[in-house]
Amino acid sequence: MAHSAAHAAAIADAIKASGVLVRLDAGEFLRILKKQEEPLVVIAPAGFLQRGWRYLVSYKGLAFHTKSADPLPLPPRAEVVQARAISIPS
Repeated sequence: MAHSAAHAAAIADAIKASGVLVRLDAGEFLRILKKQEEPLVVIAPAGFLQRGWRYLVSYKGLAFHTKSADPLPLPPRAEVVQARAISIPS
């Protein structure tokens, strides 16, 4: 019982730390990027068993995330940070 309560508290803390995360399809994600002059985009491999890429960008106080099997065509004005991983709470 105590383990379940601790686990629930850990999940609640993780949600508070991550803020609001919006999952989009790749096309919508690219539209968000086009609205920004110099977007900061974090890119990481999709995962150990999955192929592809994960992308993360902040816009108007929200964090937007997408996955893509192929690299996305980012705008040339985007600042890109290559990360080892992007952890998304489920």
